[in-house]
Amino acid sequence: MTEQQVPEFDDVSGSPKVQTKEKKGVKARDFLSGRILTHELVAGQMSFIVFLVVLAIIYIANSYHYNSLLRTEQKLRKEVKNLRAESITTAAQFMSISRQSEVVKLVEAKGLGLVESKVPPKKIK
Repeated sequence: MTEQQVPEFDDVSGSPKVQTKEKKGVKARDFLSGRILTHELVAGQMSFIVFLVVLAIIYIANSYHYNSLLRTEQKLRKEVKNLRAESITTAAQFMSISRQSEVVKLVEAKGLGLVESKVPPKKIK
C-alpha cells in the first residue's frame, strides 16, 4: 500500500491549515454582554450555579424570616413587661381596697346602712 491509498493520510498531503489560538478564559466583556451563559466553562457548571442561586435565595428568605421573628419576639416581650406591671398595680390596689378599715370607709361613704359587728365570730362544732 502506498500513502495515497490510505484514507487517513489524504488530508495531510495538502497545505497545512493555520490554527488560531482562542483564549478559553472568561472576559469581563462576556460577563457584561451576557454571553458568559453560553460559554462552555459556565455551561458545564450550570447545574451547580443554579444550586448556588437557589441556596442563596433560601439563605436570604431565612434571614428575613429570622428578623421578622426577632421583631415579633421583642414586641411580645415589651407587651408582657407592660402587662406584668399592670397586674402588680391592680393586685396592690385590690389588696389596699379589701382591708377591713377600707371596706368600712367605703360602706359609710356609699350610705348602705350596714353596721360592723362588734361580736367576734364563733366556731360551729
